[in-house]
Formats: sequence, C-alpha cells, structure tokens
Amino acid sequence: MDAGLARLMGISRSQAATLIAEGNVRSGGKAVGKSLKLAPGAVLEVVVPDRRDPLEVVEELVEGLNVLLDDEDFVVIDKPVGVAAHPSPGWVGPTVVGGLAGLGYRISTSGAPERAGIVHRLDVGTSGVMVVAKTENAYTALKRAFKERTVDKVYHAVVQGLPDPLAGTIDAPIGRHPGHDWRFAVIEDGRESVTHYEVLEPSARRRWWKCTSRRGAPTRSGCTSRPCGTLRRDLTYGA
Repeated sequence: MDAGLARLMGISRSQAATLIAEGNVRSGGKAVGKSLKLAPGAVLEVVVPDRRDPLEVVEELVEGLNVLLDDEDFVVIDKPVGVAAHPSPGWVGPTVVGGLAGLGYRISTSGAPERAGIVHRLDVGTSGVMVVAKTENAYTALKRAFKERTVDKVYHAVVQGLPDPLAGTIDAPIGRHPGHDWRFAVIEDGRESVTHYEVLEPSARRRWWKCTSRRGAPTRSGCTSRPCGTLRRDLTYGA
C-alpha cells in the first residue's frame, strides 16, 4: 500500500507510510494498513495534513524533467510520469512549475501565480511534451489555441485488445461518469470528442497505438479507447 500510494501521489514511501500510520488513508470508510492489497476498482480516501500551502510553488530539480526547446516566448519540456503540471490541493509531489523554477526560469504571466505559464496539462501518470509560455503574448495566444481546439494532440499508448480496423476514427461523446465523478466515460449527452488512431506495432497480446485528438472534449485517451481496448498501466481506465 505505501509503495503504491507513494507512486500515485508523487511522495516518498516514508511519507506515504506516515499518512497510513496516522490513519489518513481510508478505503470503504475504514483506515487501511500499509500491507493491504487493494482490489481493482477500489477507491482510496486520502487526507493530507495541512503542513504547507498546497498552492506553494516549490523550487526543485525534478528528475526526468528535461528542456527540449527554449525560445524567447516559450519553453518546451519533456514531463516525466509522477509530475503534476502545477501545484493543487491534494498534490504534494513535484510539479512542472516548480521544476522550471528550480532550473532558474522566472515565469510571470497573468492568471494564478501557481499556474504561471501553464496553457495545457498532462495527467500526473502521463509522460510527454508540454509547452509553457514565458511571455504574456505567448500565454494569450497559446491559451486561445488550446481553448479553440486548433492544436493537434498526439499520444502513443500500449493498448490491450485488437481494434478492427487497425486504423480509424473513434467518434464518441465524453462526459463525467454517472457513478464516479472522478472519472470520465463515453456517454450519450457528453461533449463531442473525435480521436483518430493507428496501430503502429501489433503483437500477440498488446498493441502500440498512435492517437491524434482533433477536436471536442478534453482528451481522455484511456476513456476514448475503451470501445477497442484498455490502456496498459492506466490506473483509472486501463488494465
């Protein structure tokens, strides 16, 4: 339990063990022990003691966070798994904003200070390329581009299951899951979501997909791919 919690929240194993020992981790309304093994689909409730401002930007060197391109107006980084885009309540691990500050970047744009320069996000459990604005003009232009869905988002994923055909389009509306508001699902009255996919490397048990989100609801690749298969190593939608 402590190892899994540490990975989910981006904290050290000892910090996770402390949360468990203090009774701050519950499942089904009961405090859990660090040796407990959870069944698939189980829900954890974690109370993080208010030891510091959850929106504080902590300057630190984040392992695996690399700068790919540094321009006058923006910086492009490779975000590793286990890193959030910016500080938020309930998250006590490393962030892109804090990692850039640790590298000496002083980004000041409009919006909340803890989200300075952030024009889009990647989930904590997703690695990939992010662009962060360094100037107000870039911040405004990039925010507009993502809001108006003029940006093509390309994802690579290992999927369990064989789609038929091996390349095509998934046009399925996405919205909040009717039974679990922390998840998204394909629902009839959801927002439009169109994803083009292509199987790059098929194998006996798993397929390597390339997914391109063209328009519609915020991308949830794991949710979108469910009709054709499930994402490997996806703790929310996968297998």
